[in-house]
Amino acid sequence: MKKKILIIGKNSFISLNLVSDLKKTFFIKAINFEDFFQLRKNYLLKFNYIINCSINKNYIYKKYQLKNDIDLKIAKKIMNLDINYIFLSTRKIYKIGNNLRETSKLQPKCYYSKNKLITEKKILKLLFNKVLILRISNLIGLDNKNGKRKIHSTFVKYFFENIKKGIIYENNDNYKDFLSTNQFSKIIEILIKKCSLGIFNVSIGKKVFLKEVIKWLNYYNKKEYTITKLPKNFDIENFYLNNSKLLNETKLKINLTNLEKDCKRISKIFFKKWKKK
Repeated sequence: MKKKILIIGKNSFISLNLVSDLKKTFFIKAINFEDFFQLRKNYLLKFNYIINCSINKNYIYKKYQLKNDIDLKIAKKIMNLDINYIFLSTRKIYKIGNNLRETSKLQPKCYYSKNKLITEKKILKLLFNKVLILRISNLIGLDNKNGKRKIHSTFVKYFFENIKKGIIYENNDNYKDFLSTNQFSKIIEILIKKCSLGIFNVSIGKKVFLKEVIKWLNYYNKKEYTITKLPKNFDIENFYLNNSKLLNETKLKINLTNLEKDCKRISKIFFKKWKKK
């Protein structure tokens, strides 16, 4: 029998990709956050897992307030029900560095990461052995909301904003830990099948140099451009997560191949659309 997954925040980037990638493996129901609290507990008991992909903007940009914590509100409603909860956390709760493990020093800087860490602690205390916490690196993929394909990832958006001006900034030494959305969905799929719980870094687990990502994103560009040095005040956080715990749990081989394919697919869509303008 297929496991049943309730996804909250049906129009979000992550939700749209999860529904598309997992609908053949699981029974998926995606709803808006507002609709969740109209559901009766007997109905919720039909589901094995709940994943929240919605977020309050004040949670991102302001100091923690209980009223802005959507995940905690959901957790409180299901705390006495036999349902597992998947909390989407962030790599930003760590102190910036390399080979960061789940046990590495936590040092969130911005409101968003500080709030995620607060929620992690509250949900662990509330749900204890019914929660799966995923500390996600940088996802790259496409958002198909309303039939319009949008690019997701701050770095990728920044690249395309500059290429429109005919500029590519040189990034020979900078790197991040990127993960393609289809790899992310596969990770979720296996963790659910295994009924995994606890805290996991979700990442490619190695340095992904920006010059490589730029090369893939620029793959279908036929227009001229200038390569220039980054502004001196431009700050890039170089980091990568250790994903050995995840690999041991899932037995997956996570590599650059899918990331390269996703970047080139994004490149094809962007430059095809740009050509028409």
